Amino acid sequence: MILPIVAYGDPVLKKKAKNIDKDYPKLDALIDNMWDTMYNAYGVGLAAPQVGLPVRIFMIDPAPFAEDDDLSESEKEELKDLRKVFINPQITEESGEEWAFSEGCLSIPDVREDVFRQPDITIEYYDENWEKHVEQYSGLAARVIQHEYDHIEGVLFTDKLSSLKKRLIKSKLGNISKGKINVDYKMRFPNAKKAR
Repeated sequence: MILPIVAYGDPVLKKKAKNIDKDYPKLDALIDNMWDTMYNAYGVGLAAPQVGLPVRIFMIDPAPFAEDDDLSESEKEELKDLRKVFINPQITEESGEEWAFSEGCLSIPDVREDVFRQPDITIEYYDENWEKHVEQYSGLAARVIQHEYDHIEGVLFTDKLSSLKKRLIKSKLGNISKGKINVDYKMRFPNAKKAR
């Protein structure tokens, strides 16, 4: 089932999400619905807060990036098969020299900006079968994970921009929160005027 994606301005996007346990109600259905929602919106990642739930779950499938000719063959291969669910994740290490990449977000449609992130991460998490993993990622794979991880920490990519950049996109962000934007997927706008 396709869920509405919560737009910029909704308080759930600024909350630090909570860990869940194995008994979380209808977890399998939630994960299936989140995959449906992400693919319907042509996203490469989706976090539970983006569908209105302040819990520590996100998923990624960066396969579309595998088409990028600027990437090495090994990076393309990694991205092609990196479809994963992360439950209760914890990034335990970030290292390397920060690099910029133009990021966007399903909750903030039509806004893309360069964001600086460190290239290498170590992350601990449970998969959907409650098996624990400790893994290392780098480059674009790490970036997609960091972006989704920020969501469960209550951080948006726009929070990482300079104050000048923030001022330049302020009215655009205001319009997104009011629903004054054309999107081809289902969204929920926190500040949309209710129809009478």
